[in-house]
Amino acid sequence: MCWNSGWNLNWNSYLEKDRKLVSPSLLSSNFVALGEELQRLSMEGADWVHVDVMDGRFVPNLTLGPPIIKALRRATSLPLDVHLMIEQPESLLKDFIEAGSDLITLHVESTSKMSELLNQIHNHGRRAGITLRPKTPLVEILPYLNQVDLVLVMTVEPGFGGQSFMEDQLTKINELHRIRREKNYSFLIEVDGGINEETARKAHQADVFVAGQYVFRHPSMREAIQSLHLK
Repeated sequence: MCWNSGWNLNWNSYLEKDRKLVSPSLLSSNFVALGEELQRLSMEGADWVHVDVMDGRFVPNLTLGPPIIKALRRATSLPLDVHLMIEQPESLLKDFIEAGSDLITLHVESTSKMSELLNQIHNHGRRAGITLRPKTPLVEILPYLNQVDLVLVMTVEPGFGGQSFMEDQLTKINELHRIRREKNYSFLIEVDGGINEETARKAHQADVFVAGQYVFRHPSMREAIQSLHLK
């Protein structure tokens, strides 16, 4: 299995970059030509590939499963940033790990075994993230911040692409930035939902931008990615 050579660098090196990271969401890509889309992302400067996994229960939509993750892993050396929007992820977590996910982000609302699952991800040599729905208070994830490599702030309701950016979620991003600094944590702050050049400037305390339609439907994918790279 081919892993991205830069993925195992000190995680702090991502915090020290002089630009943001961009993780385009495959949810907005051409599913008929995923291999070509992955090649294009690599050529046009994407840092990671964001993969939204939905089970039709935790969110009212159904998308990619472990076999597709395995196929994506063979098709790209970019890190696979996998967001599990599924109920009881413990039932499938091992499958997503073995399929080749580099970073797996879990919803705090989806399981009562969060600490155990984060440890399982790390024990398999992968990076672990946590996330929450917009209506879930930040306090729900605070007990796990010392266990995670990434916190994903959803600025739309999870489950569908093309929604508008929820500015009230900026408070969570800013609070996470403060907590990280005060506690000397090393997690990255990722933001997903309605991201474009304008909303990325508002969410400037984040480290990683997930963008779907803005990247895939922009006249120039390279220009879209570069606009998000800028601090």
